Amino acid sequence: MRKYRKPYRIKKRKSIWRNRFFWLGILGLVILGGIFYLLVFSAFFRIGKVIVSGNEKIPKERIQDIVKENLERKIIFFKSKSIFLIDLKKIKENVLNIFPKIAEIEITRDFPDTLNLKVTERKEVGIFCHQNACFLLDKEGIIFENVPEEMQLLKIQKLNLDREIKLGERIIEKELSAPILEAETELREDFKIPVKEISIISDERVNFKTFEDWEIYFNPQRGINWQLTKLKAVLENEIPAEKRKDLEYIELRFGNSAPFKYRTSPTLHPPAEAGP
Repeated sequence: MRKYRKPYRIKKRKSIWRNRFFWLGILGLVILGGIFYLLVFSAFFRIGKVIVSGNEKIPKERIQDIVKENLERKIIFFKSKSIFLIDLKKIKENVLNIFPKIAEIEITRDFPDTLNLKVTERKEVGIFCHQNACFLLDKEGIIFENVPEEMQLLKIQKLNLDREIKLGERIIEKELSAPILEAETELREDFKIPVKEISIISDERVNFKTFEDWEIYFNPQRGINWQLTKLKAVLENEIPAEKRKDLEYIELRFGNSAPFKYRTSPTLHPPAEAGP
Protein backbone atom coordinates (compact mmCIF):
# COMPACT_ATOMS: atom_id res chain seq x y z
CA MET A 1 0.00 0.00 0.00
CA ARG A 2 1.45 3.37 -1.05
CA LYS A 3 2.06 5.85 1.79
CA TYR A 4 0.65 9.28 1.36
CA ARG A 5 3.13 12.15 1.99
CA LYS A 6 1.94 15.61 2.82
CA PRO A 7 3.27 18.21 0.44
CA TYR A 8 6.23 20.30 1.87
CA ARG A 9 5.16 23.83 2.61
CA ILE A 10 7.58 26.74 2.80
CA LYS A 11 6.72 28.90 5.82
CA LYS A 12 6.51 32.53 4.93
CA ARG A 13 8.83 34.78 6.93
CA LYS A 14 7.06 37.60 8.69
CA SER A 15 7.93 41.00 7.27
CA ILE A 16 10.24 43.04 9.49
CA TRP A 17 7.89 45.97 9.03
CA ARG A 18 5.21 44.01 10.82
CA ASN A 19 7.55 42.99 13.68
CA ARG A 20 6.64 44.85 16.83
CA PHE A 21 10.10 44.35 18.40
CA PHE A 22 11.64 46.16 15.43
CA TRP A 23 9.40 49.15 16.00
CA LEU A 24 9.97 49.04 19.74
CA GLY A 25 13.72 49.15 19.03
CA ILE A 26 13.29 52.11 16.69
CA LEU A 27 11.17 53.87 19.31
CA GLY A 28 13.84 53.21 21.94
CA LEU A 29 16.57 54.66 19.72
CA VAL A 30 14.46 57.74 19.05
CA ILE A 31 13.86 58.23 22.77
CA LEU A 32 17.56 57.76 23.59
CA GLY A 33 18.54 60.13 20.79
CA GLY A 34 16.11 62.73 22.11
CA ILE A 35 17.47 62.41 25.64
CA PHE A 36 21.06 62.65 24.34
CA TYR A 37 20.22 65.78 22.37
CA LEU A 38 18.42 67.31 25.35
CA LEU A 39 21.34 66.69 27.72
CA VAL A 40 24.18 67.54 25.34
CA PHE A 41 23.01 70.08 22.78
CA SER A 42 19.84 71.75 24.03
CA ALA A 43 19.93 75.34 25.27
CA PHE A 44 18.19 74.24 28.48
CA PHE A 45 21.35 72.57 29.87
CA ARG A 46 23.84 74.92 28.16
CA ILE A 47 25.92 76.77 30.78
CA GLY A 48 24.82 80.38 30.77
CA LYS A 49 25.92 81.66 34.17
CA VAL A 50 29.21 81.47 36.09
CA ILE A 51 28.90 82.75 39.66
CA VAL A 52 32.08 83.57 41.61
CA SER A 53 32.13 84.15 45.38
CA GLY A 54 34.78 84.51 48.07
CA ASN A 55 37.13 86.63 45.96
CA GLU A 56 38.52 89.78 47.57
CA LYS A 57 41.39 91.09 45.46
CA ILE A 58 40.93 89.22 42.17
CA PRO A 59 38.12 90.68 40.02
CA LYS A 60 35.42 88.06 39.50
CA GLU A 61 35.23 89.00 35.80
CA ARG A 62 38.80 87.74 35.27
CA ILE A 63 37.96 84.40 36.85
CA GLN A 64 34.73 84.14 34.84
CA ASP A 65 36.61 84.77 31.60
CA ILE A 66 39.02 81.89 32.29
CA VAL A 67 36.14 79.55 33.13
CA LYS A 68 34.19 80.49 29.99
CA GLU A 69 37.22 79.72 27.84
CA ASN A 70 37.13 76.12 29.14
CA LEU A 71 33.41 75.37 28.87
CA GLU A 72 33.26 74.05 25.30
CA ARG A 73 33.55 70.32 24.58
CA LYS A 74 33.66 68.71 21.14
CA ILE A 75 31.35 65.75 20.44
CA ILE A 76 32.33 64.21 17.08
CA PHE A 77 31.94 67.27 14.80
CA PHE A 78 29.74 69.30 17.10
CA LYS A 79 30.49 71.63 20.01
CA SER A 80 28.68 71.58 23.31
CA LYS A 81 28.61 73.63 26.52
CA SER A 82 26.39 71.18 28.35
CA ILE A 83 26.57 71.33 32.13
CA PHE A 84 26.85 67.52 32.11
CA LEU A 85 30.04 67.48 30.02
CA ILE A 86 31.97 70.23 31.78
CA ASP A 87 35.44 69.15 32.96
CA LEU A 88 35.52 70.57 36.49
CA LYS A 89 39.03 69.25 37.20
CA LYS A 90 40.49 70.97 34.14
CA ILE A 91 38.80 74.27 34.97
CA LYS A 92 40.10 74.12 38.54
CA GLU A 93 43.67 73.42 37.37
CA ASN A 94 43.58 76.28 34.85
CA VAL A 95 42.24 78.80 37.37
CA LEU A 96 44.83 77.81 40.00
CA ASN A 97 47.68 77.99 37.45
CA ILE A 98 46.67 81.42 36.19
CA PHE A 99 45.93 82.92 39.61
CA PRO A 100 48.64 81.94 42.17
CA LYS A 101 46.81 84.18 44.64
CA ILE A 102 44.02 81.59 44.85
CA ALA A 103 44.68 78.92 47.48
CA GLU A 104 41.53 76.83 46.97
CA ILE A 105 38.61 76.75 44.57
CA GLU A 106 35.43 74.70 44.88
CA ILE A 107 33.29 74.27 41.73
CA THR A 108 29.75 72.91 41.80
CA ARG A 109 26.99 72.49 39.22
CA ASP A 110 23.69 74.26 39.83
CA PHE A 111 21.25 72.74 37.37
CA PRO A 112 20.19 73.44 34.73
CA ASP A 113 22.71 76.06 33.51
CA THR A 114 24.91 77.51 36.28
CA LEU A 115 28.42 76.93 37.63
CA ASN A 116 29.24 78.12 41.16
CA LEU A 117 32.85 78.87 42.05
CA LYS A 118 33.81 79.43 45.69
CA VAL A 119 37.27 80.97 45.88
CA THR A 120 39.67 81.16 48.83
CA GLU A 121 42.48 83.65 48.35
CA ARG A 122 45.87 83.38 50.02
CA LYS A 123 46.61 85.60 53.03
CA GLU A 124 50.08 87.04 53.32
CA VAL A 125 52.10 86.47 56.49
CA GLY A 126 55.21 88.21 55.23
CA ILE A 127 57.44 89.08 52.30
CA PHE A 128 59.93 86.61 50.83
CA CYS A 129 62.89 88.27 49.13
CA HIS A 130 65.26 86.52 46.73
CA GLN A 131 67.65 87.78 44.04
CA ASN A 132 66.50 91.42 44.18
CA ALA A 133 62.82 90.46 43.98
CA CYS A 134 60.21 90.24 46.73
CA PHE A 135 56.94 88.30 46.89
CA LEU A 136 54.02 87.94 49.25
CA LEU A 137 54.28 84.69 51.22
CA ASP A 138 51.40 82.75 52.80
CA LYS A 139 51.36 80.45 55.83
CA GLU A 140 51.90 77.40 53.59
CA GLY A 141 55.24 78.78 52.44
CA ILE A 142 53.94 79.65 48.93
CA ILE A 143 54.78 82.90 47.13
CA PHE A 144 51.92 84.40 45.14
CA GLU A 145 52.41 88.07 44.24
CA ASN A 146 55.28 90.44 43.37
CA VAL A 147 55.65 93.37 45.78
CA PRO A 148 58.21 96.14 46.39
CA GLU A 149 60.89 95.42 48.99
CA GLU A 150 59.96 98.49 51.03
CA MET A 151 56.49 97.13 51.77
CA GLN A 152 55.93 97.18 55.53
CA LEU A 153 55.59 93.49 56.31
CA LEU A 154 57.72 90.86 58.03
CA LYS A 155 60.61 90.00 55.69
CA ILE A 156 61.73 86.39 55.28
CA GLN A 157 64.73 85.11 53.34
CA LYS A 158 66.23 81.69 52.72
CA LEU A 159 69.99 81.99 52.44
CA ASN A 160 70.66 78.54 50.95
CA LEU A 161 68.30 79.08 48.00
CA ASP A 162 70.33 79.54 44.81
CA ARG A 163 67.88 79.05 41.96
CA GLU A 164 65.15 80.88 40.08
CA ILE A 165 61.70 80.82 41.68
CA LYS A 166 58.21 81.47 40.32
CA LEU A 167 54.82 82.53 41.61
CA GLY A 168 52.72 79.72 43.04
CA GLU A 169 55.79 77.78 44.15
CA ARG A 170 56.23 76.45 47.68
CA ILE A 171 59.46 78.05 48.87
CA ILE A 172 59.37 76.92 52.49
CA GLU A 173 58.12 73.47 53.46
CA LYS A 174 55.19 73.48 55.87
CA GLU A 175 57.21 71.50 58.44
CA LEU A 176 59.56 74.48 58.54
CA SER A 177 57.17 77.39 58.05
CA ALA A 178 54.73 76.29 60.78
CA PRO A 179 57.18 76.50 63.75
CA ILE A 180 58.75 79.68 62.35
CA LEU A 181 55.40 81.46 62.17
CA GLU A 182 54.41 80.08 65.56
CA ALA A 183 57.55 81.58 67.12
CA GLU A 184 57.03 84.93 65.37
CA THR A 185 53.43 85.13 66.62
CA GLU A 186 54.46 84.30 70.20
CA LEU A 187 57.21 86.92 70.16
CA ARG A 188 54.88 89.60 68.81
CA GLU A 189 51.81 88.86 70.92
CA ASP A 190 53.11 87.42 74.21
CA PHE A 191 56.65 88.83 74.51
CA LYS A 192 55.81 92.15 72.83
CA ILE A 193 58.96 91.75 70.74
CA PRO A 194 58.15 92.52 67.09
CA VAL A 195 60.36 90.82 64.50
CA LYS A 196 61.33 92.68 61.34
CA GLU A 197 63.32 90.00 59.53
CA ILE A 198 63.68 86.21 59.56
CA SER A 199 66.66 84.50 57.93
CA ILE A 200 66.47 80.76 57.29
CA ILE A 201 70.11 79.66 57.52
CA SER A 202 69.35 75.92 57.43
CA ASP A 203 66.65 73.50 58.52
CA GLU A 204 68.14 73.64 62.01
CA ARG A 205 68.89 77.34 62.33
CA VAL A 206 66.63 80.35 61.86
CA ASN A 207 67.65 83.87 62.91
CA PHE A 208 64.94 86.28 64.08
CA LYS A 209 66.02 89.96 63.93
CA THR A 210 64.06 92.28 66.19
CA PHE A 211 63.29 95.96 65.63
CA GLU A 212 65.98 96.71 68.25
CA ASP A 213 68.48 95.00 65.91
CA TRP A 214 69.36 92.06 68.14
CA GLU A 215 68.79 88.48 67.05
CA ILE A 216 67.28 85.29 68.44
CA TYR A 217 68.57 81.95 67.16
CA PHE A 218 65.93 79.19 66.94
CA ASN A 219 66.05 75.55 65.86
CA PRO A 220 62.65 74.89 64.18
CA GLN A 221 63.30 71.14 64.29
CA ARG A 222 63.10 71.14 68.09
CA GLY A 223 60.33 72.20 70.44
CA ILE A 224 59.55 75.86 69.88
CA ASN A 225 57.67 76.09 73.18
CA TRP A 226 60.71 74.98 75.16
CA GLN A 227 62.95 77.47 73.35
CA LEU A 228 60.46 80.25 74.11
CA THR A 229 60.41 79.15 77.77
CA LYS A 230 64.18 79.57 77.88
CA LEU A 231 63.88 82.97 76.22
CA LYS A 232 61.33 84.14 78.78
CA ALA A 233 63.55 82.99 81.64
CA VAL A 234 66.65 84.79 80.39
CA LEU A 235 64.76 88.01 79.59
CA GLU A 236 63.12 88.12 83.00
CA ASN A 237 66.11 87.07 85.12
CA GLU A 238 69.29 87.98 83.25
CA ILE A 239 68.71 90.87 80.86
CA PRO A 240 67.17 94.14 82.13
CA ALA A 241 64.66 95.68 79.71
CA GLU A 242 66.80 98.81 79.30
CA LYS A 243 69.77 96.72 78.14
CA ARG A 244 67.96 94.77 75.41
CA LYS A 245 68.94 97.37 72.83
CA ASP A 246 72.59 96.51 73.52
CA LEU A 247 72.13 92.81 72.80
CA GLU A 248 73.77 91.14 69.83
CA TYR A 249 71.96 87.80 70.08
CA ILE A 250 70.32 85.19 72.31
CA GLU A 251 71.05 81.55 71.49
CA LEU A 252 68.14 79.13 72.08
CA ARG A 253 69.12 76.10 70.01
CA PHE A 254 71.12 74.04 72.48
CA GLY A 255 70.54 72.43 75.86
CA ASN A 256 68.53 73.96 78.68
CA SER A 257 70.26 77.33 78.77
CA ALA A 258 69.99 80.45 76.62
CA PRO A 259 73.43 82.09 76.34
CA PHE A 260 73.48 85.68 75.10
CA LYS A 261 75.99 88.31 74.03
CA TYR A 262 76.09 92.10 74.15
CA ARG A 263 77.53 94.06 71.24
CA THR A 264 79.88 95.95 73.51
CA SER A 265 81.18 92.82 75.23
CA PRO A 266 83.39 90.10 73.76
CA THR A 267 82.15 87.73 76.43
CA LEU A 268 79.35 85.21 75.93
CA HIS A 269 77.04 85.17 78.93
CA PRO A 270 75.87 81.67 79.84
CA PRO A 271 72.87 82.21 82.16
CA ALA A 272 71.60 79.66 84.62
CA GLU A 273 69.72 76.77 83.03
CA ALA A 274 65.95 77.07 82.78
CA GLY A 275 63.92 74.49 84.64
CA PRO A 276 62.27 71.67 82.67
